[in-house]
Amino acid sequence: LDIKLYVRGQHGYWASLRVKPDLISQNKEAQKEDSEIWTIVENLDEQTEFRLDEDDVLWQGTRLCVPNDVTLREALLTEAHSSLFSVHPCSTKMYHDLKQHFWWSGMKRDVATFVSSCLICQQVKIEHQRASGLLQPLDIPVWK
Repeated sequence: LDIKLYVRGQHGYWASLRVKPDLISQNKEAQKEDSEIWTIVENLDEQTEFRLDEDDVLWQGTRLCVPNDVTLREALLTEAHSSLFSVHPCSTKMYHDLKQHFWWSGMKRDVATFVSSCLICQQVKIEHQRASGLLQPLDIPVWK
């Protein structure tokens, strides 16, 4: 995950966000114990989109395959959504950012579920509903 922030004005700011190497190394270790990953590895001859690198780490094209490990996926989702520079992106933006570097089965659904359960996002969410309509004027009572 590589997100850059540029702010222009009187004082320029530049910031960059990258996934910690810990998450990457945890992912590589967890791949060795995941049955779904091993199923893909065993059928690698039949699949052209997956490959093993020199460290026996599974990739889907240029994207690192994330094993079915809840804590690891949760850590990746938290890093992509709640870190200081990611500013709580919506599920579409977050999915787009994550899918550039990672792959797992059901990632889009997991991202949508994660974002929908974020309390901060729900509190500031803009409702995209139609306005209820124009107000009707009240009759002005006549004084006697």
